[in-house]
Order: sequence, then C-alpha cells, then structure tokens
Amino acid sequence: MKTLKNGELWYDTQGNVIHAHGGCMLKKDGYYYWYGENRNDDNYISCYRSADLREWEFRRHILTTHSPVSKSRVKASLTLVNEKGGKVNLERPKVLYNAATKKYVLWVHYENGENYREAACAVATCDVPDGDFVYHGHFNPFGYMSRDCTLFQEEDGTAYFISAARDNADLHIYRLQEDYLNIDSLVNRLWQGEYREAPAVFQRNGTYYMLTSFCTGWKPNQGKYGTAESMDGKWSILKEFGDETTFHTQPAFVMPIGSPDNREFLYISDRWDEEDYNHSSYVFLKLTFDAEGGLHLEYDENVPLEGRKGWKEKGIDDGEASGNS
Repeated sequence: MKTLKNGELWYDTQGNVIHAHGGCMLKKDGYYYWYGENRNDDNYISCYRSADLREWEFRRHILTTHSPVSKSRVKASLTLVNEKGGKVNLERPKVLYNAATKKYVLWVHYENGENYREAACAVATCDVPDGDFVYHGHFNPFGYMSRDCTLFQEEDGTAYFISAARDNADLHIYRLQEDYLNIDSLVNRLWQGEYREAPAVFQRNGTYYMLTSFCTGWKPNQGKYGTAESMDGKWSILKEFGDETTFHTQPAFVMPIGSPDNREFLYISDRWDEEDYNHSSYVFLKLTFDAEGGLHLEYDENVPLEGRKGWKEKGIDDGEASGNS
C-alpha cells in the first residue's frame, strides 16, 4: 500500500511531480479530480484524478496560454496572455459542477503577470471535469478587488464565491447566479481589517466553517477559522487552529470524505517553498472536532489514509458537489 509523506514532493503515475498548488478537489464517478496551479511552460491549471487519494493520474493541463476563449466578457482577450505577450497569473483555482447547465465551472484569482494591481477573478467552463476549459475572461465583482478565493456549493445547488477584498483587509462572500458564470449579489463582508486570505469553506452538522491564513506572503502563519449558521448570516470571531505556523502550511481546500452518516474532513494545504515555487509540496491532515464543534488540527508526517483499502469502503460521494456535508 502506497504511503504519502506530508511535505515531500509527490509524483503522478507517470513519475512526474504533481503541480496542483492552491487547488481543490471534486468527486465524480468514483474519482477525485484534483485541480491546481501549474506555472511551468505555457500551463496555468492542471488536473489529476485518483480513486484512492494515493495514486494520482495526470489528466490534462485544463487551462494554458492556448486555451479557447469566449468573448462573453469585454476583458476576455484572444489568448490567455497579457498585453506584452507574457503569461498572466491564475491562482487558487476552484471548480464546481452545475447540474442545471451540466457544466464544470472554474473560478480563479487573476493578475496580469506584471503586478498585483488587477486583483480580479476569472471564469472558465467545460463539459467534462478534465477537458479543455473555455476561458470567459476576468472582472472585478461589483468593482471590488478580488484576490485569494474559494467556492462553496449548497446541497440545493446554490453556490458562493468567497474572495479577499480591499487589499486583502476583508473577505467578501458573493452568491453566484444560477449558471455560476457571474455574481448575483454580495451577501457578506467578514473580519474587516483582519487581513485573512486562503479561505477554505465546508459544512458540518449544520455549521459552516471557514479556514483562513494571515497575509504573510510565502511564509506560514497561525491559521484561524470562523463559524456560522448560514453563509449570509453572522460569523463568529476568529479562533486559532494548528500551531503558530499551521504546521508550515496554508489552507487550500477541505475535502469531505465518506458517507453522510460517517463523515470525515481532510485538510488539504500547501507547504510553499519561497526559494523555489516548483519545489512547493502538499500536506493533507485530518480535521477533528470536539463536542462543542470546535475544530482541531494535529500533525502527522503520513497522509492519514493508511489502514484502509481505499475510501470507497467508507462511501465515496459520487455526486458533483464539493466542500459540504
């Protein structure tokens, strides 16, 4: 049985380093699809899949400088490059499946590749989870800055886009339109002036949790989380989890594992290497909860999958929704 060590470089089934930084996972037909940043060559976003969270098969670079572009937005250029012909930055990609349109919809933080003044979000879509995504351009939601971001989907299909605004000082929660291609409304502004980034949202036993990090660039810091009874309701003050560096990680996503009556939550995070981005690695840890719903994170050098013949025996959710329970 393959054992993954946290903080080491991980390799796909072809022996190549996995590049899925700042990413997310989506479950479909018995597979976990893992999306993340890949800054090599002409690539932006890569996709891998696995049946057991151990063996990862490279599927495709789903967004590159040569990806097809829809002119549905004014700011959609003919190619995914900036005005000087160089690469833009696409960071922290998140993907949801829209059952109504039967589209996989990707939201991502967009910068122009020269500076971080654009502070925009961008959207892309595809008919399959691992195909060539069509780029629909970038924009500033209602004119606000939008940096580190994530998505969350309710069981009824309602979806939210969460991103850092006002030079990262605040976090905004936006409800998406029914097709997930645009913003419907700004429904919440959280933790004004506390400079939280890298949001990761999930739901457990009717409580919504949002994990974040402080803004310290590539350097790790103390993770904090807040809770609420609804996405657009009142959120708690921030509480600490993990140690003073969150075990040298930054949140990327929280993956629900197992059936609804036997749910566990996997903290998926990045361990950044500020000297060599391509040497950045991943840390997967199990989240635990006390009787009052308090969240806890302890370190394990091994990814907590050992002793099981694959998560299917615990009941993989083969639906398309991710991030909730």
